Parts: sequence; C-alpha cells; structure tokens
Amino acid sequence: MRKIALFLVILTVSLSSAAAQETYLFAERDTCSLYMDVFRPSEGSVTTFEGHPKPTVLFVFGGGFISGQRTNSFTRQWFQRLNDNGYTLVTIDYRLGMKGVKVGKGIKGIKEAGDRFFLSQQVGVEDLFSAISFLDQNKEELGIDPSNLVVAGSSAGAIIAQAAEYDILRGHTEGLPEGFQFKGIMAFAGGIISVSGEPRYPSAPCPVLMLHGTADQAVAYHKLSAGGRGIWGSDFLAAQWAKKGYKGYCIYRFKDRTHDVAAYMNYLWDLEQAFLEKNVILGVARTVDATVDDPSLPSWGQVSMDSIYHR
Repeated sequence: MRKIALFLVILTVSLSSAAAQETYLFAERDTCSLYMDVFRPSEGSVTTFEGHPKPTVLFVFGGGFISGQRTNSFTRQWFQRLNDNGYTLVTIDYRLGMKGVKVGKGIKGIKEAGDRFFLSQQVGVEDLFSAISFLDQNKEELGIDPSNLVVAGSSAGAIIAQAAEYDILRGHTEGLPEGFQFKGIMAFAGGIISVSGEPRYPSAPCPVLMLHGTADQAVAYHKLSAGGRGIWGSDFLAAQWAKKGYKGYCIYRFKDRTHDVAAYMNYLWDLEQAFLEKNVILGVARTVDATVDDPSLPSWGQVSMDSIYHR
C-alpha cells in the first residue's frame, strides 16, 4: 500500500476501551503534512443496524480556520461514544487558511476578507477529498468502505463538510473516486461560504443533519453577506430545501443558543443516533424541522467573528 507503509503508528489505547487509535499520513502539502486518526469500534459493540453495516464517521474539527486539532480530550469523549455504539471514527487534519490573516470588523471586514474565507473553505474541501481518496485507495487494508461514509463537522469543519457536498452536487469532484457521494452529513453550526451570492442547490443533497443556535454570532444562523460575499447558514439552507421540496434533511434550531452548539456533539447523541439509523442506514427520507429550548444544555458564553479574529 502507498500507502499505509508510509506512516502507521498505533498510538494510544484508551483507558475505557480496548480499541486502539491508528494514525496515517494521507497527504503531503507544500506547507505541512496531513494526518488522520482512526478509532475502531469498541470490543463487543454492534457494528450493524437491522442487518446493515454502520457507516464510518469522518470528523472535521472546528476553529475558525485558524486553529484546532483533529483529536483532543474533548472530542475524544464523543469519538468514544461512537466507538461504543459500533461506529468507526476517522478524524483528519486540514490546512488552516485563515491563520495569521487580519480581518476587519463587522460587515466591512467580511466583505474585504470574503475571498480569503472562501479560499480557506475550499482548501479544507480539497484536503477532505484527499482523505477520502486515501481511504478509497487503502480500503482493503483499512477495512473501511468509502462508499459508506458520513462526514461530520464542527463550526469551520461543518462548513467544509457542507461545502464539500455542495461541490459534489455541482460536479466539482476532482480527487474523489468516480461516482462518490456521502451517505450523510452532520453539521454542528455550519453553513456555506460563497463569493458569488447565495448557494443554489441544483439537486437534493444527501441526508443532512444540521444543528445550529439561533443566536450564533460566529457562524450565521441565517446569513451574513455583503456584495455577494458571505456565509449562508443552516436556516437559509433549510428554507431553500423546503421551497424546492427536498426531503431527508433534519434541522434542529436551538432557541437563543450561541456558537455553543458547535461543541454539542457529545450532548445530542439521541438526535445523531436517530439520524444515523433512520436517514442514513435505513435510507428513510425523514424530514425534521424542530426548535429546541433546553436549559440543561451547557453554555460557554457568546463567541463572535470579532472575538475570533481580533483576539
């Protein structure tokens, strides 16, 4: 294999699981090397649902395109939950296109930096596609079926995930296996960045789970745009899909919640499990549009674009 022999280290064995973490080099760029971690299902967990194999979940971390890690102690808790429920979890690096970039405040800043935000998104998509290509080239050795893949993302990672699906629907599939399509997307506070006006879907996306705070000031819940540049969030995308009559997407709107929702992966397992089992594994065209008002969910304070890029 190119493949696996290039870089394979069996790293940490979790204290709560016999499942080992594997780390692979999947791409070399001019500025960095990109790695993925693979976390296998826990021993004794059930890896099928009603006779169907459970998908692999590929996670793309968040951090405003300026920071973040593919694996940390916080996300590892969620990875463990997926492993305990019979899912393989893959988490990847991507290049941070906004790192070191100065962004002006408010709408003016978004307009001036729009091209750079878009580039950061697309660089992330390119790296995601490279990771998928690596999985495809090494599917026998890895024991991972790239045709049964759900991509999940938080914040910037959710933006990359949704932009990747949008690109696939428009035929921008360079670097992907022929005919590739995601089995599903789970987007925690995501959206799509565009420099040419609002996204216009040519056809229905794969099953999508969107979770977003209605008071999010970091990744716009509806949209934040100026001069055709901006970001179009979960509320906007769901409205467009509803207007077009698309089915099979689920949006949960967290009333008065901020960007906290980007970190709710391990708090919303019941919603994720229902989506994975019904929409993805069984292929039910289940559509949900719900508002959630749950004071028990944690709050870590408001995060805005200004606070991210002007620290």
